[in-house]
Amino acid sequence: MALDLLNIYMPVVLLLAIGVLAVPITLLIGRLIRPANPSQLKETAYECGEMPVGGAWSSFNIRFYVVGLIFIIFDVESALMFPVVAVFNKFNSLGMGGLILVEILIFLLVLIAGLAYCWRRGDLDWVKSYSAANRSDSGVENE
Repeated sequence: MALDLLNIYMPVVLLLAIGVLAVPITLLIGRLIRPANPSQLKETAYECGEMPVGGAWSSFNIRFYVVGLIFIIFDVESALMFPVVAVFNKFNSLGMGGLILVEILIFLLVLIAGLAYCWRRGDLDWVKSYSAANRSDSGVENE
C-alpha cells in the first residue's frame, strides 16, 4: 500500500524538486559564464537610449492609474462574454437561444451603463474638467 502511494506521488515530488533546484542552478550558471566588467556607464539607468534626467522619485499623473483600472475592468468584462458566445449555438439548438441572447444584452447594458457613468464623471478625460459649481465652492472665480 505504501509503495503504491509513493508511486503515485513520485512525479509530483520530482517535479517539485526540479522546480526548486532550477532557480539556484540557473543563477549559479549565469554567474559563472557572464562577464564581470562593470563601468559607470553600465550602472546608469537605461531609459530608451536617453540619458536619465532628474531623480527617480518624480510625480506622475494619477490619471494613468484611473484609466488603467477602467481599461482592465471593461477588458475583463468583455472577455467574459466569449465563453457565452462560444456555447450560444449549442443553447440555440436546445431552444434556449433567446434566454442566452437576453442575458448577453443585459450584460452589455450593464457595461454600457458603467461606461456612461465613467464618461459622465469625467474619468475618461485625460485632463479632468471641473464644473462651475465646484469652482465657485472652492473660491475660484469663473472666467
